[in-house]
Amino acid sequence: MNIARAALVANVQAADGVSIMMLRKVLDMQQANAAQLIASVPAAPPAQAPDATLGRSVDTYA
Repeated sequence: MNIARAALVANVQAADGVSIMMLRKVLDMQQANAAQLIASVPAAPPAQAPDATLGRSVDTYA
């Protein structure tokens, strides 16, 4: 068995582990940023009262 080849395989496996760990860290950061953006969205304005007349119709007479 070639020792250099075995060392190369071990090195690739270690690099894969590091890559997966970095991917998890980046995904966690993106999740935190998305949650922060969603939390910063302002609340929707309250709905109009059903008996309100302002803004319910458009005058199209010109």
